[in-house]
Amino acid sequence: MAKAIVNANRSKGHINRNIYGHFAEHLGRCIYNGIYVGEASSIPNINGMRTDVVAALKKMGIPVLRWPGGCFADTYHWRDGIGPKESRKKIVNTNWGGVTEDNSFGTHEFLELCRQLECEPYISGNVGSGTVQEFSDWVEYCNMGGQSPMAEERRSNGQEEPWNVKYWGIGNEAWGCGGNMRPEFYADLCRQYSTYLRNYDTEHPIYKIASGASEGDYNWTKVIMERAGRFIDAVSLHYYTLPRTGDWTDKGPATGFPRSEYYSTLRKTFYMEELVENHSRIIKQYQGDRKIGLCVDEWGTWFDVEPGTNPGFLYQQNTMRDALVSAVNLNIFNNHCDTVVMANIAQTVNVLQAVILTEGEKLLLTPTYHVFEMYKGHQDARQLESYVETTLTGEGEDQVPNLHISASEGKEGVLGTIDNLSATDIAELDCALTGIGRAASVEGRVLTGPCGAYNDFGSEETVRPSHLAAEITDGGFKAVLPACSVAAFTVR
Repeated sequence: MAKAIVNANRSKGHINRNIYGHFAEHLGRCIYNGIYVGEASSIPNINGMRTDVVAALKKMGIPVLRWPGGCFADTYHWRDGIGPKESRKKIVNTNWGGVTEDNSFGTHEFLELCRQLECEPYISGNVGSGTVQEFSDWVEYCNMGGQSPMAEERRSNGQEEPWNVKYWGIGNEAWGCGGNMRPEFYADLCRQYSTYLRNYDTEHPIYKIASGASEGDYNWTKVIMERAGRFIDAVSLHYYTLPRTGDWTDKGPATGFPRSEYYSTLRKTFYMEELVENHSRIIKQYQGDRKIGLCVDEWGTWFDVEPGTNPGFLYQQNTMRDALVSAVNLNIFNNHCDTVVMANIAQTVNVLQAVILTEGEKLLLTPTYHVFEMYKGHQDARQLESYVETTLTGEGEDQVPNLHISASEGKEGVLGTIDNLSATDIAELDCALTGIGRAASVEGRVLTGPCGAYNDFGSEETVRPSHLAAEITDGGFKAVLPACSVAAFTVR
């Protein structure tokens, strides 16, 4: 029996709700036909936004949404997406599939979506192919409440009051599709752009996020912090989990994979903890008296696209393997809540590790969706120190701990989320609750199934949460975790 401890006497602070954020890029069917169908669509919608998608995301507890990219952000010119829709400029999405977009989904539509979702918007501005003036005008357009050219233009387009958008990304992947820049060059640009991103309301200051490193490029973070640290509030980090060797032309299938690739995927996703710790250490070294956060604003699995689909649309299925990947990463972010201020899984609908898949009027919830819904009680809760005894599970070199845990204390009680990563073996758990007292009740939920199990159209509930029995003990509770499972225990 594995021993676990949840210690309410020790904490790293509160878990920022934005750790449970999402990312929607103009890519494939994420925005168009995924989230946005237009006001004239036969699919039920409010102001063009699918009502079923909005309802599902609200139930899941989406706190913040990043837009418009991704690589698309540094080719996007925001003025093309405002004003009467019939007069908006059509553009070619050169990054993803070469499709033509009519710009019917722009700034007003995105912020309407966030209003319906009751979540914070996070806008990534164009640094790669844009200008300082263009970015500065965008902030003014969104946030200026008084009299100014941009505020008047916003009003003429139907939005009287400012949106007070807080989160602004200064470019995206400046080391790659955002301009192929050297860190020194980007750091100077970051200083320049940041200077002209103004606060227009002292009660609603903006939060500036620098384009950070790819994976283990620690020099990038060091240079940004050294040269531009005093001009920003956070640094981003991007890391995708691939099951194979890192060959982006042969990432491996999303379904029908061998068990060896289940374990290789998990082993590689554990690299996130090393990345978070090392980048956070560099940030702390150079932040001085200001607290600079780490924003993991792109993460998740990346597999080969589904056979027969547009390779530029990045459409992939979502299995219990994805559920375990998301659970492990969310546990990592929870346990590093003293430095991780936001995380945005890629991408919300129909792209990469999506929480929702759509097909015409049909919608399904993926295993990853269920993990986010089961974990939502961690949002804004007080993180609690937690440990669990582990053994190694896996095949060959791909060995991982069989159990993984995080815990918090919030409005609904103490939430412990514990994952059994073994594809074959149950785990008997004896969890001690320190500083909490004897539990009055323990409610257990579990998401489980074969590691390759997934939901599909016509079988939408193959993978869904169910009740998990828990026995209250004098010091905590006991439970049996199925193989390949994500469990959530609410203790009151």
